[in-house]
Parts: sequence; C-alpha cells; structure tokens
Amino acid sequence: MFKPISLFVGLRYTRARRSNHFISFIALVSIIGLTLGVAVLITVLSVMNGFDRELKNRILGMIPQATVSSTEILPEWRPLVELADKQQHVAGSAPFTQLQGMLTAQGQVSGILVSGIDPKFEKKVSIVQDYMTAGSLDNLKDGEFGIVLGKGMADGLGLRINDKVTLVLPEASPSPAGVVPRFKRFTVVGIFSIGADVDSMIGYIALNDAAKLLRLPDGAQGVRMKLDDIFAAPEVSSKLLNQLPPNYYATNWTETHGNLFSAIQMEKAMVSLLLFLIVLVAAFNIVSSLVMVVTDKKSDIAILRTLGASPATITRIFMVQGVIIGAFGTLAGAALGILLALSISDVLGWINNTFGLHLFDAYFINYLPSYLRWQDVLTVVLLSLLLSFLATIYPARRAAQIQPAEALRYE
Repeated sequence: MFKPISLFVGLRYTRARRSNHFISFIALVSIIGLTLGVAVLITVLSVMNGFDRELKNRILGMIPQATVSSTEILPEWRPLVELADKQQHVAGSAPFTQLQGMLTAQGQVSGILVSGIDPKFEKKVSIVQDYMTAGSLDNLKDGEFGIVLGKGMADGLGLRINDKVTLVLPEASPSPAGVVPRFKRFTVVGIFSIGADVDSMIGYIALNDAAKLLRLPDGAQGVRMKLDDIFAAPEVSSKLLNQLPPNYYATNWTETHGNLFSAIQMEKAMVSLLLFLIVLVAAFNIVSSLVMVVTDKKSDIAILRTLGASPATITRIFMVQGVIIGAFGTLAGAALGILLALSISDVLGWINNTFGLHLFDAYFINYLPSYLRWQDVLTVVLLSLLLSFLATIYPARRAAQIQPAEALRYE
C-alpha cells in the first residue's frame, strides 16, 4: 500500500471524477479564481513597479538628489566637488547656481527655474544629455548666453533652436524711466524631452552666465550630487555638511519630492490590498468546494473510519485535496502573471499603435512600463499557498468529526 495513506487517498479523490458535477464545477471555479487573482496581482504590481522606476529614473535623474550650498558665491568650487566625490554613495557631483524668473517670447510668458551649470560636470549627475531632441549641453558656453529648455517649455513659447527668448528676473533695477525688472536676451541652443513635468519647469544656462545675471563674481552657489542609493541622500548630505564651515546648508530630494514617492508607495500598497481580496475570495471557494466534497463522501469517510483510519488521517486526506487545488491554481496564476508582466508593454503598445487609441496620452511616457520583481512574485505565491492551506482546515476538521454509525445509518 502506498504510504502515507492520507496522501494516497487525497490524490485519488483529487483525480477521480465526481458523481456530483456541481462539486466539480465549484472546484474548477476555485482553481480559475486563484489563477486569475494571482496573475492579476503579479501583473499590476509589475506595472506599478515600472511606473515607480520610470519616475525615479526620470524625475530624480533631473532634479538634485542631494545638494550642499553656500550662502555666498564660491569662486573656487572645485575643492567642494572633489570633497563631495569622496563621500560614500556619491556617483558624481557638479557645481550649480539656481535662479527663478520668467521666460517671454512671441507674446507668451512662462515661469521657469534656471540652473547655471558646467556641461562637463553636469553629465555626471543628470540624464538630460541622454534626452536631448535638438542641440546639446555642450553648446552652453560662458559669455554666449545660450539656454537649454525642455520641450514642454519650448512648445509653449513657440521656440526652436537658435530662436531668441528673454529671461526676466524678479529683481528690479532703478532707471531714468523708474524701477524696471532685470532681463536678459538668450539664444535657445538645446531642447530636451524627459516626458515629465520638468520639461515645462527647468532650463539650463552656463554657470558663469548665471553668476553675471545675479551680479555676482564668477563661481557657483553649491554642488549637487548623484547617488548610487537615493535613500542615502539625507545621510550623505548631512555628513558632507559636517565637514564644511557654518555658512553651508544642505537639501535633498526627500524634502522636495518625497511626498510624490510616498504617494506612489501608498497607492501601490492600497491597490495590492484590493487585488489580494480577489485571491482571498478564491481561497474561500476552496472552503465551499471541500465542504461539499465532505458531504458527498460521508459514506467513504465512515468506511475508512471503520477500517481503522484515525480522525487525523481523515483530516490530512482532505487537506491534501485542498492544498493540491490551491497549489495548481497558484502556480498556474504565477506562470500567467509572469508572462503578462513580461509582455504587457509590447502587447498594449501594439494595440495602442494599431487602433490609434491614445491610451498613454495622459502619462509622462508613451508606453506602459512593467518591471517584474521576483520578490513580489515569491510573496504573492507564498501568500496564496498559505491562504489555500488555511482554507482546508475547517472542511478537513469537519470530515474528521463524522461518526461512522451516523453516516452509514441510511446507506
């Protein structure tokens, strides 16, 4: 006889055709429910991971991840760059000077945050050069007053390469005609397209041109850093600040954009919880399926008891049956979810392009990103298997409590 007996009988019950077709239908619904629930959960988590990764790579690739600035202009900023490069987790650093103003061209006006940069160093800390649609950061040269704009800003003002645009600063200057704002004429020497809101907010000019606009000596206000671990930004900026005089201060991305990424993580958690309820409902179907099986197999249970099977053996028989149903549905769902997660970007992209549906017009990217994390797959599979196991406990214990004499009385 095959040992253990509970596994042998449980497998026989699982493979056998049931006389009650409704019970078979409920078992099939349980498997399908688990399969779909697990597959949808893995796919949606992968899509949300994709959006999270794109936001981090694009937005945090443009904005300063960590900065250390001085209250005074730094004519000799290279020693600060070298000191920043020596810090742990710092992948690159670059000087910068920031100022706010308005751009005006062809009767249109738009607010902008302008960064004075050194193109050679900026490429170490920013992804903007990789997303240039026209021109280059290298076109920014001191004294030539060129400007690099985002595509959203350029389109809004109707600008192209080599067009002229006026930067108006909020500081006013006295003149014979009264107090007038300060302004400077720039030439558009580059246009970038990240696909996010930064396309309409940020511009770049040469480092010393920014100092001239602020009527300061040539130099930089501070140093911005790119990190190999973005969550180390507060620690890195704090440690660097401790090595500098009191007239320096530090900022990092958690202070400027931390709420955005906290909202994304909260949304991911809420969506995961809602989708997990689908798996929970499917697991409850296993309960109803096994309860019906126990009712249908009362006489078989009674015969096994009279042959010497203990209540524990009967419990294990039906637990084996429920676990097999749960395992089959979970593994099928995991396989389907992995397949969907790996192909959903291409499939939806093809549908979008073929039928002209414009599905991604509301997003900052023109495709549906998907990033499959095997930790998520393992977590979903283990939780689904755990729920399937827990769902077998009540029906199995109910089967073990059946009294042989009562079950066989009317047979």
